[in-house]
Amino acid sequence: MCGLVGIFDTQGQRPIDEALLTRMNQTQLHRGPDEGGIHTEPGVGLGHRRLSIIDLSSGQQPLFNEDNSVVVVYNGEIYNFQELAKELQAKGHVFRTHCDTEVIVHAWEEWGEACVDRFRGMFAFALWDRNSRRLFLARDRLGIKPLYYALLPDGHLIFGSELKSLLIHPGLPRETDLRAVEDYFAFGYVPEPKTILQHAKKLSPGFVLSCEHGKPLPEPRQYWDIPFAVSPISDAQAEEEMIVRLREAVDIRMLAEVPLGAFLSGGVDSSAVVAMMAGLSDDPVNTCSISFGDPKFNESEFAAQVAGKFNTRHQVEQVAPDDFDLLDQLANIYDEPFADSSAMPTYRVCQLARKHVTVALSGDGGDENLAGYRRYRWHMNEEKMRRFMPDSIRKPLFGLMGRLYPKADWAPKVLRAKATFECIARDSIEGYFHSVSIMGDSLRGQLFSKPFKKDLQGYHALEVFRHHEKRSPTQDPMSMIQYIDMKTYLVGDILTKVDRASMAHSLEVRVPLLDHKLVEWMSSLSPNQKLRGREGKYVFKKSLEPHLPKDILYRQKMGFAVPLASWFRGPLKDRIRTSLLGDTLASTGYFNRDYIKTMVDQHQSGRRDNSASIWTLLMFEAFQRKVLGNSQ
Repeated sequence: MCGLVGIFDTQGQRPIDEALLTRMNQTQLHRGPDEGGIHTEPGVGLGHRRLSIIDLSSGQQPLFNEDNSVVVVYNGEIYNFQELAKELQAKGHVFRTHCDTEVIVHAWEEWGEACVDRFRGMFAFALWDRNSRRLFLARDRLGIKPLYYALLPDGHLIFGSELKSLLIHPGLPRETDLRAVEDYFAFGYVPEPKTILQHAKKLSPGFVLSCEHGKPLPEPRQYWDIPFAVSPISDAQAEEEMIVRLREAVDIRMLAEVPLGAFLSGGVDSSAVVAMMAGLSDDPVNTCSISFGDPKFNESEFAAQVAGKFNTRHQVEQVAPDDFDLLDQLANIYDEPFADSSAMPTYRVCQLARKHVTVALSGDGGDENLAGYRRYRWHMNEEKMRRFMPDSIRKPLFGLMGRLYPKADWAPKVLRAKATFECIARDSIEGYFHSVSIMGDSLRGQLFSKPFKKDLQGYHALEVFRHHEKRSPTQDPMSMIQYIDMKTYLVGDILTKVDRASMAHSLEVRVPLLDHKLVEWMSSLSPNQKLRGREGKYVFKKSLEPHLPKDILYRQKMGFAVPLASWFRGPLKDRIRTSLLGDTLASTGYFNRDYIKTMVDQHQSGRRDNSASIWTLLMFEAFQRKVLGNSQ
């Protein structure tokens, strides 16, 4: 994969600081260790780091059209570039390379901003057209590839693949966005388009930004959305078409001039991708997985079962039970506070994969597209209660039950009803927000200091969900939360986690289940074909029965869990107290130190499992020290 950076003068054509642009570009060396290049002219500068995947001998960036009037820097893969190149050549465009990058400049010449509608793949790019004096930024439909930007007080627009490249610029104000802090402690990540900094933003998935010299920076424009337009077909038709579409989405992602493989966790989605790859390849597929010593977290036996079935070249390594050396590295990798602890095993599996391949296919996106998370089932059960009981009775009744019922972390899940009661007392979206929050309203209310809560001026992270609720193309309750997840959790957590972890090792990850044509089709399936009874991914699993063993398809989902609770009571016990009760968090003024101490004491005494909250604070503290340099 690659990394891009740029500086654009919105006020005129002032000279670009080439040395500064070069330093910004070099922060992303890990994204593209093979080659680097920059281009400057009055008012605009573009930089690029390249990880060579296709057309290794050419395709260097920045890349120009025939007369050098259009130049692009680009991160991603456009899988239909060959058919687009043929179409453009038929229209008279002359190609000098065989790479997908050159398609972008000619597509721009032919179709302008509508070129993005033609691209099938994952991408973020910046294109400068000297004739129209326009800079055009674009991000792929699902947000697989990142793009950050900031308008500086002096009128310069800076942008890059990672926030670290923007932080090099001395003109970027470092003030924290307090609303992003509220969002982070609710979700565990900072959702698009916010960043943790007031003056920097992410370009949202499916959006473009077009700007010109001497004109105010416009708002980004959306060019695509998930349709969720149900088109009824039978289960049998859906199962047959699912395999055809999945195979095709995998097939177009197997083009590479470097070693290619797949992540194989032993779950349904990664196993499905490997099954399709095996059927499309004459050679054994390269697969990689990691194992954990604790059987509660270990899926390696299922990965080995799939690897054996398809005779893959399987690589597996065990992650040590005390693999917490990455704690401070994570802050530098993610640039923003990021609280998904599975970032650690994700980093390790990318590290393993890079020893053997340069490109890896993953199964990410299946749960969001096909209602695979257990929380979808729980939400729909709560929806039945909401429909059954009038608000005037349901809200006060279940609100009271939620307040009175004890928090029972120690009890079996069936007895942990407090959160369920609290969810049922809320409306559908608020209830879903409550169920997915890493720290609920009550916890955040106790965690934050009075001055910080005052500075928030009533802002609540629920507004993120409300924003997407208003723009949703569907009102079906399950499709609605799928839509919200794809706009928030998928891009802000899952895809961010994989992009940064893979790029830290110069590994390109491709995501067949997020092929936009496949996503559009899957969104057209009826909710009942995704979640039927207790079974998520219903039609998907049925379609895979001829390809995968039933104990792979129908076992309980595990995921990349990390034994945080035991770490924080054992080997990290002292470090937690030092980090969370030290000066770094206190100096922000955001937190109630007494409550943090209570959380730590409760956890380390075994009275409660506060590991998720403690980890969230730990990652925020590491961000303050490592990224902002706040180590008071």
